[in-house]
Amino acid sequence: MVVLGISAFYHDSAAALVRDGDIVAAAQQERFSRRKGDEGFPREAIAYCLQEAGIGIGEVDYVVFYDKPLVKFDRILASYIHTAPKGIRSFLMAIPVWLKQKLWIEELIRKELRYEGQVLFSSHHQAHAASAFYPSPFERAAILTVDGAGEWNTTTIGRGEKNHITLLKHIDFPHSLGLLYSAFTYYCGFKVNSGEYKLMGLAPYGEPKYVDLIKDHLVKIRDDGSFELNERYFDYISGLVMISRRFEKLFGQKALPQGGTPTQFYMDVAASIQVVTTEILVKMARYAREITGERYLCLAGGVALNCVANSHILRESGFDDVWVQPAAGDAGGALGAALAVWYEYLGNSREADGVHDFQKGSYLGPSYSEEKIEEILRAYGAVYEKLDEKELLERTARAMVEGKVVGWFQGRSEFGPRALGNRSILGDARREDMQTTMNLKIKFRESFRPFAPAVLAEDVEEWFEWDRSSPYMLFVADVREKHRLPFAKEGKTGLDLLKQPRSVLQAITHVDFSARLQTVHRETNPRFYALLEEFKRLTGCGVVINTSFNVRGEPIVNDPRDAYRCFMGTNIDVLVVEDFYLEKSKQPPFKELHTWKKTLIAD
Repeated sequence: MVVLGISAFYHDSAAALVRDGDIVAAAQQERFSRRKGDEGFPREAIAYCLQEAGIGIGEVDYVVFYDKPLVKFDRILASYIHTAPKGIRSFLMAIPVWLKQKLWIEELIRKELRYEGQVLFSSHHQAHAASAFYPSPFERAAILTVDGAGEWNTTTIGRGEKNHITLLKHIDFPHSLGLLYSAFTYYCGFKVNSGEYKLMGLAPYGEPKYVDLIKDHLVKIRDDGSFELNERYFDYISGLVMISRRFEKLFGQKALPQGGTPTQFYMDVAASIQVVTTEILVKMARYAREITGERYLCLAGGVALNCVANSHILRESGFDDVWVQPAAGDAGGALGAALAVWYEYLGNSREADGVHDFQKGSYLGPSYSEEKIEEILRAYGAVYEKLDEKELLERTARAMVEGKVVGWFQGRSEFGPRALGNRSILGDARREDMQTTMNLKIKFRESFRPFAPAVLAEDVEEWFEWDRSSPYMLFVADVREKHRLPFAKEGKTGLDLLKQPRSVLQAITHVDFSARLQTVHRETNPRFYALLEEFKRLTGCGVVINTSFNVRGEPIVNDPRDAYRCFMGTNIDVLVVEDFYLEKSKQPPFKELHTWKKTLIAD
């Protein structure tokens, strides 16, 4: 029995294929189209999923869409009526797209795929909840989903038990924690739907001076975590921007232009909304614990990518453990919708052992054969060596010890926004200059952005205040006191904190001593694990920088061609693609460099 799940038309389109309950493949369309956050119909992602399964579209039993378009259209019309005539410009832009495309999803699916089987529709938050619970290791759990908006729901609390999910409570549009956080993302100069993690990274540079202002004017928070937004301060309900002029007047400064350099004021604003967001989520989680009586919690929805808040939920909500869907945003809705058909709609059984999840490390994207890789490298005239695994690991680890930056391309690509050791840029986490080098010379991104550590699973407690696995980079943990350096914050603000030595793992230690960590496990990624073992053999330290293999504005690399372009267009020193080892100093001039950079700047 084969189920194909699809998410599309808002942001982060994706496809996922489930066969007899097993997650065979899942991928975001952006990885193929090379358009960041691509919202278009995921043709190439679907084609990949079918190819990975070794089937044609005629062998798919059900295609399921992650949304109910008619219900969402009802919400959109109601929102315009609610604010009329204010939203007339936005209305005139949105309605033609709905009438031409978004209301006719079933016909579009049949036409695009030449599909004659059954087409089903999941509600948006049902798909999120399914993506959180069904791949989790828990037999039963509370479920919390929080995002911008689905059809009407923006937040749901539910319970999962074996193969069944019940949604118990909900908060509806326009009251949305995701849109509240996105409003501040916009206000602090970042792009909505992609810059929220930048806002989270900026927060530790500030002080939460505006918490009371936010709670007094923008959002009313109840003890159970439910909330109401003051609509007068926002313009997302029917407007073309996130916030109103009243919002800017309240804070006393205009929104920072996109790409602008944040001042201390915006850092303090970022710190404030992070505190408020965390408070709401912790209260929601406590309430979910109270009304469900469950010991475990599953999270999904775009807000579940806020790893700072996730860590507070884990520590403060009363649950024994928390599992977060790695593709928590709309991309994960494709997977959740497919799993909902298998378990809920078809009634198939589900058994979990409480320890191992069903996400397969989230390594659900495409891999490439040795022949294909060599064909691409030869087409570029690349200079490379093919090494056995022992020598490959030794030379790669040695390169990092020498201060070189490594592009690491192995196996199947990751599903979700995090690189987890298969499409990664790696470096020595101990080097003081590595954070600045990677940000400015390789990632071409803001200097304040922190980097994440990948650590051998059995070494995590040696380096971090953390006592469990964290394979998907969805929690933060503090670097242990014994590894920290004297750090005087007095008299230093903003980016001055960045220059201050903080720990012996300087490159991955944020200014508040936190790190968004990934524990690396032999059973889910044996080659990446072996690389960290070799690095530890050379240095005594089983921790390296692991950041996504891309540059600012570009999706994570997907195929060897993307990897070589990124390698040659940046200051990455070494590229490892499966068994092929390439050194930058030996490569011929890259003819596509100008075109690649021009495209990147345009994006």
